[in-house]
Amino acid sequence: MQTITKVYDRYLQAQNAVKELESAGIASSEISLLANKSVSDQHADVDDATEAGTGAAIGAVAGGAAGLLTGLGLMAIPGVGPVVAAGWFATTALGALAGGATGGIVGALVSSGVSEDHAHVYSEAVRRGGTLLSVKPSDSEVDRVHAILDRHQPIDPSRQGTDYRKVGWKAFDPSAEPYDTDATRDDRIRRVS
Repeated sequence: MQTITKVYDRYLQAQNAVKELESAGIASSEISLLANKSVSDQHADVDDATEAGTGAAIGAVAGGAAGLLTGLGLMAIPGVGPVVAAGWFATTALGALAGGATGGIVGALVSSGVSEDHAHVYSEAVRRGGTLLSVKPSDSEVDRVHAILDRHQPIDPSRQGTDYRKVGWKAFDPSAEPYDTDATRDDRIRRVS
């Protein structure tokens, strides 16, 4: 079973991809979402990563009849800050962070099959307001999952990494200050312009 991971610039894109995946019969337990906390009205005012706690409710209802998006919980990731998350990847990342595993979110991405370069870009993209979506489809569902995820216009990690490097970024830094909502908005405006 392979893992397919994409990052979307906007939460709505990832949300629509999750809904389409679930409608296509992909089990919620095989889908994970990790997003900058600014996507959640409930958590958008949490500015201190220590306020995020240890991931209340992450994955608690993933796989239930209500679907993945109802199981969003809050956790803190060094360098990213508070994120809303649900599913197996969030649980894996939280376990890696709690256990002091080398690499944190980057390490969790690499262990799920993402190249190290793309893992750094994906982690930085979430830090800057993006939404990571990761799916563990059965072998027979791989092509269908790729088609669904691509239909919702994920970022191109090679291009995104090049854009980040143009302004001096080298790699995801877990000791960096998390972006706040204003910095996230400003970064999006810069990239779209």
